[in-house]
Amino acid sequence: MDEPASTMKEPTAIDTLAISNHQTPEELVAKAIAPVKREYLRPTPIRSCSYDDNSKYGKSGKDSAASNVVTEKKSKRQQKRERKQEQKSVLHICPDVARSGTASTCRYGGTCRFSHDLEAYKAQKPEDLEGNCPFLSLNAPCPYGIACRFAGTHVESVSVENLKSSEMNGLKKDLQKLLWKNKKSFPRADIQLNELGLQVKDYIKERKKKAHEDIDQSNLNGENQHQNDNGVEIMSECTDKAGDFQDMCTEKESIEDTRLPDEAHPLKKAKTVADVKCCMTQRDDEGIVESEEAGFKDTISNDFCMMESDSSLKLNAREKKLIDFRGKLYLAPLTTVGNLPFRRVCKVLGADITCGEMAMCTNLLQGQASEWALLRRHSTENLFGVQICGAYPDTVARTVDLVESECSLDFIDINMGCPIDIVVNKGAGSSLLVKPMRMKNIIQAASRTMEKPLTVKVRTGFLEGRNRIDSLIADIGKWGANALTIHGRSRQQRHVSDCPELSTCMISRGALLKPWIFTEIKEQRHWDISSGERLSILKDFVHYGLEHWGSDTKGVETTRHFLLEWLSYTFRYVPVGLLDIIPQRLNWRPPSFYGRDDLETLMASDSAADWIRISEMLLGKVPSGFTFAPKHKSNAYDRAENG
Repeated sequence: MDEPASTMKEPTAIDTLAISNHQTPEELVAKAIAPVKREYLRPTPIRSCSYDDNSKYGKSGKDSAASNVVTEKKSKRQQKRERKQEQKSVLHICPDVARSGTASTCRYGGTCRFSHDLEAYKAQKPEDLEGNCPFLSLNAPCPYGIACRFAGTHVESVSVENLKSSEMNGLKKDLQKLLWKNKKSFPRADIQLNELGLQVKDYIKERKKKAHEDIDQSNLNGENQHQNDNGVEIMSECTDKAGDFQDMCTEKESIEDTRLPDEAHPLKKAKTVADVKCCMTQRDDEGIVESEEAGFKDTISNDFCMMESDSSLKLNAREKKLIDFRGKLYLAPLTTVGNLPFRRVCKVLGADITCGEMAMCTNLLQGQASEWALLRRHSTENLFGVQICGAYPDTVARTVDLVESECSLDFIDINMGCPIDIVVNKGAGSSLLVKPMRMKNIIQAASRTMEKPLTVKVRTGFLEGRNRIDSLIADIGKWGANALTIHGRSRQQRHVSDCPELSTCMISRGALLKPWIFTEIKEQRHWDISSGERLSILKDFVHYGLEHWGSDTKGVETTRHFLLEWLSYTFRYVPVGLLDIIPQRLNWRPPSFYGRDDLETLMASDSAADWIRISEMLLGKVPSGFTFAPKHKSNAYDRAENG
């Protein structure tokens, strides 16, 4: 029986090429289509726009009240409003009470903003999930107590105080308060910035502050101050000069403060003592900055000449501990999916070097907990680095000073290749590729501040066809970088070129599609992995996720969210046994195909509704009103399912 016209779907280009024309595998590869064996090909499944619990694989209930897949991400304001409404309707138990099981253990007593009613919480708590609490494998009690979704499997043999976390690099409250109040000092960074002449702006602020103090002191002493008949104060010539100085500084700062929030500490060009003494203007890659009048200029130069650096804090490049990257498999920093649980999965499968997700320097300096979470390290990551991104030398130098002193790491990587607009528009990421002097200042300031190795990640260029990085590779090493990673395409292009002189290479999207790529490289084989083995890898990720984000309801849903983000990539993997030509290329678009079993078929689905079904196999049913939209909207979901 033919399907109704309303549900008929036009065949895609892939369907036409792979099914109707029956092209050869070589012809399909030439068109970047995965050459799946003909016996596994199938027409694209027809799906409605809804999903419900009673729907079968490949189809969704037509009468479902709401869809679990959304067409657009909700705004932050809408998400905040929904969270407030949810908090009012859901009873949140006090963490101290949940751990101990008694209301008297709360450190805040009657002022606590959480509930202490254990019976009421148990009445509205969702049912426990199948399986054991992830903290049982650590031979320690669960820190979430009765709030854990596996509370029925808890044992009481060890006290909570004896629980030792295997994660490092958490943000301490005392440090966060100092960062919030802008009272954290950066001695190593400030010394190196002064030596490089990159501290002029801070010096002008100090001069402005001193001028205000002098004016206030003169006012208290009654000097240079008069009143007219109406009692209005009149400043004399001396005070007017101070006012001119104030106006000059105010004008200078007003120009600089027009930048975006992440550019709170911009500096144009390194302003050395010689520049201040001899030059009336200074030039940089963005324009001309007029210097001040000769008298003020001499004052600045004299004060800079009086500065003395602490030689004990000056670093020697030969004393730095170097890392031999040759022959090691390096998991690239991956936004969203490259979280700590995913890195643990890749470590088990053979990755040698791991790196945290890109963190913005300004957010770290402001003490944002969400940004510091990107620096977390697991004890199994024996060679670990963090990646930061900043637009100006002083911001980056103070960040590496802060991160190196507060975190456990082996190297720091500066991202100078991020193409995202929100990063580029703030002067960071790949926009630095067109500002070589800014790159030089950042690398020099950071490398001289650090004791650990500094690495830099770039692209071939900012604009297509203009590979600016070729002429800077040697200079980047001279500026202080210990290693350079080149993303083999510009900000605008997606071509890949080979280079036989590489020490090693980062593995990024290959690990997203198949994290067992590290095993394949080390064992020099194409792993025809089964669906059951792939499901076991997903189970490991879920286990690591519950340890990292928590085994309570919030932790379970956070783990589910990142699992779904990962599944939005893994569906593009075509098993080796289904291909006419191996190995699989990352740019191959997979056609719709049947797997060798139902689970393999389900894992190959490009429907977000089916990804949710996989998550339910590992984390139980999704909560009422659950929705999901992939963050990376490449080719991750079809139009019929997501508008």
